[in-house]
Amino acid sequence: MWRPWGSSKKSPVRRIHDTSSPFSCSSFKDILHLCAEDYSPSSSSLPLSSAAKRTANVFHRVRIANSILRAWGETRPESNRKFLDSVSDRSVSVSIPDADKRIVVYYTSLRVVRSTFEDCKAVRSILRGFRVSIDERDLSMDSRFLDELKGILGKSKLSLPRVFIGGRYLGGAEEIKQLHETGELKKLMEGLSAAEPATCGVCGGFRFVLCDECNGSRKIYTEKSGFKICTDCNENGLIRCPSCSYAPL
Repeated sequence: MWRPWGSSKKSPVRRIHDTSSPFSCSSFKDILHLCAEDYSPSSSSLPLSSAAKRTANVFHRVRIANSILRAWGETRPESNRKFLDSVSDRSVSVSIPDADKRIVVYYTSLRVVRSTFEDCKAVRSILRGFRVSIDERDLSMDSRFLDELKGILGKSKLSLPRVFIGGRYLGGAEEIKQLHETGELKKLMEGLSAAEPATCGVCGGFRFVLCDECNGSRKIYTEKSGFKICTDCNENGLIRCPSCSYAPL
């Protein structure tokens, strides 16, 4: 039956699992010491334990992996240069004022297509990290940016984002990411104008403000013709910020 209450006999404590580890490292010096040790059966007369053999195999594999990565890294500059040359061969000149001193990015802030939104977000984050002057042109805010991009590239079907640095077309997200990983993108930033330290006080950094003529309603009333569509603003009733936006194409 049941064990009587108040029994002084205690049941043994069962350990579910052993959380202790045979390897303990108190400092980085201990890791260097372990890396320097060479566990080999020929160097010791005593047989190696399974834990020692396992540790030796792990550090041996790490050494091999590091040597391979180091050798692979020495051959990358040539391939990086070939990739940069291929980008330069398909470059397109952009006729925008002061284009040789800044970056022009065509992107979208809409989350309709997740992959496109993530690519645009990643590219803008990379470029902003260099703290240079960037002209960000959001196609979802003004459809006229799409017409500009089509006129530059001469294509009707385009994917976003599209990046121009110093008046030269570099490509989309894959090209920018690869140039950034290889370090070539940093070299292209040399000579560009520095970004403004403060946010624009007129638009708050959004690059657009309400239209002065229609106040964002896109309708204007005149006594002669009544209501008519405002032609000064875009489809959202906005105009480019006169303080921080660059001139259109």
